[in-house]
Amino acid sequence: MNQTVQLPVDVRGIEALLPHRYPFLLVDRVVAFEPRKRILAYKNVTANEPCFTGHFPGNPVMPGVLIIEALAQAGGLLTTLTAKSEGAGPQDEKLFYLVKVDGAKFMKQVVPGDRIELDVELKRVIRNMAMYAGVARVDGEVVACAEILCAEAQR
Repeated sequence: MNQTVQLPVDVRGIEALLPHRYPFLLVDRVVAFEPRKRILAYKNVTANEPCFTGHFPGNPVMPGVLIIEALAQAGGLLTTLTAKSEGAGPQDEKLFYLVKVDGAKFMKQVVPGDRIELDVELKRVIRNMAMYAGVARVDGEVVACAEILCAEAQR
């Protein structure tokens, strides 16, 4: 039985779908979703993010690897919400592990006060592996992009 996914999905709904928790839950809201195709989500970057303690004191910049992780989490949400929309139940829940990142590029710094738009497209699925193309934007400008490969495992 197919289920409708109610948008937006807030952080509490995301916590029900992903195993990540503060300070490593890097998606705050899902605003658009097309099963098996695409997801659009947001990460609000605040001055009290733990990474800014050392990256960099007096000049806080979000580490690029955390932007990639946010894109990977959005990809996991795309796959999980797709399964939910197609009738998967709790017994079908999967974990997704980051396996490979290709072509990562960082075009602009992300700083406290920015809202990162995470635009992730599912490119292909082969067995238990999913390839995503992710683009991160702030104020409409691309700040990072990468191809991300994730493997799924039973929870």
